[in-house]
Amino acid sequence: MRTAIDEPDERPVLRLTDVVKTFPGVKALDGVQLEVRAGEVHCLLGQNGAGKSTLIKVLAGVHRPDSGTVEWQGEPVAFGGPQAATKAGIATIYQELDLVGDLSVAENVFLGHEPRRFGFVRRGTMVARTREILKSLGHEEIPPRRMVHALPAAGKQVVSMARALSHEARLLIMDEPSAVLAHDEVENLFHIIRRLTARGIAVIYISHRMEEIREIGDRVTVLKDGRTTAANLPADTPTTELVSRMTGRSIEYVFPPRTATAGTDDLLTVTNLSRAGEFRDVSLSVRPGEIVGIAGLVGSGRSELLETIYGARRPDAGTVELDGRRLRPGDVGSAVRAGMGMAPEERKSQALLLGEPIHRNMTLATFTGLARFGFTSARRERAESERIAESLELRPRDVSRPVRTLSGGNQQKVVVGRWLLGGTRLLLLDEPTRGVDVGARAELYRVIRDLAAEGVGVLLVSSEVPEVLGLADRVLVMREGRMVREASATEIDEDTVLDLVMAGSLMEGAPA
Repeated sequence: MRTAIDEPDERPVLRLTDVVKTFPGVKALDGVQLEVRAGEVHCLLGQNGAGKSTLIKVLAGVHRPDSGTVEWQGEPVAFGGPQAATKAGIATIYQELDLVGDLSVAENVFLGHEPRRFGFVRRGTMVARTREILKSLGHEEIPPRRMVHALPAAGKQVVSMARALSHEARLLIMDEPSAVLAHDEVENLFHIIRRLTARGIAVIYISHRMEEIREIGDRVTVLKDGRTTAANLPADTPTTELVSRMTGRSIEYVFPPRTATAGTDDLLTVTNLSRAGEFRDVSLSVRPGEIVGIAGLVGSGRSELLETIYGARRPDAGTVELDGRRLRPGDVGSAVRAGMGMAPEERKSQALLLGEPIHRNMTLATFTGLARFGFTSARRERAESERIAESLELRPRDVSRPVRTLSGGNQQKVVVGRWLLGGTRLLLLDEPTRGVDVGARAELYRVIRDLAAEGVGVLLVSSEVPEVLGLADRVLVMREGRMVREASATEIDEDTVLDLVMAGSLMEGAPA
């Protein structure tokens, strides 16, 4: 939490009163109250499905509220669209950044409002202004002419903030900004935020990580089922109280008890697997009923390793065997037929058909098994999906809804649920709780443990060390493409893991 020296301005820059937003069959916002002051970091908490995303879109001008009032800088407003909100001084940085990789930093910063003279873009002016904005953020080392696709995740996020400042934003909304950042990059993010608030810019900060709320926040508002259950709480409010306001429960992490169900023979055997520039000479194993967790920084090769085991990438060397059967390199179909499933980190782009209903997304991997005489059985498809939706406590339960209408946590449940319909013997999970609220997180932990209890092997990657230690039976620590440590989860602690993953060059891949 910030010190008294940094106390924000008491003037409210934004006030929402009794805001309601209804979609067909769903009341997404049900009388929301919110007040944000100039120069403060106001943290917004709530489970997936609590209404946070809808609230963001109301403030960003994407949705118009059905009733209630939105006051911006003391005046009632009704934004006609995102451009109107941006022009008024409200900028939103979504979890999935909307940058154009093949344009330069400066072109992204001024995209849509390039400085012009006589109809021609003044590129020199654009570059000079971008350099000034980056310097104000403490990142003058980022070249304005560099292509955005060449930047690491942290650099891209700085560009998104620079874009907001190019519109002279007075309120910056940040949705899970630390989700894709390495451990050392989060503190840099906080440093930038403090620079912004020192200039009187208000920040709405959305995160599921309680330690971040306490470190960067001033006040907290909590949403549950579309309603405000707590407003203007101090950021150092005990975690148990905040979680209770969000979920009705009083604990942040709920790890199911470990059970001694692992088999003695290896289910998955990876031997000397290598892929140039990503990882090298990786060997590991997973037994039936065992959960093996991989801890490592972003860029350590964790996700690339999982994708290679699954067949989505072709290795340069090494072998992958499932129950003694060697899998064909670079062949996802071979892995799935052998009984392997995967829930990737980028669920929206890699795992879901966003326009299709929930039941169709759930049955993608077992579609042929639900068919008879070459024809799919819609009734069986729905019945099986409803059974899984019930077991996962999917919200809402209507499996005919398009999957894009679900919150992030519930979308992740659909991806995991796909592999519960039968035949999966090994499940690969890449950041299974990324962007997932504490309630859904506990439910996913239960599902993963239940799968292991049924004899399914699980290999997971997570950026949250407590999650790896609390959920896995065995922990592998990965750094710069190599496995540097293996231990039972009960024989290694968080400090040791962090020391191991953060050794070496932390600035590797930083913009030059």
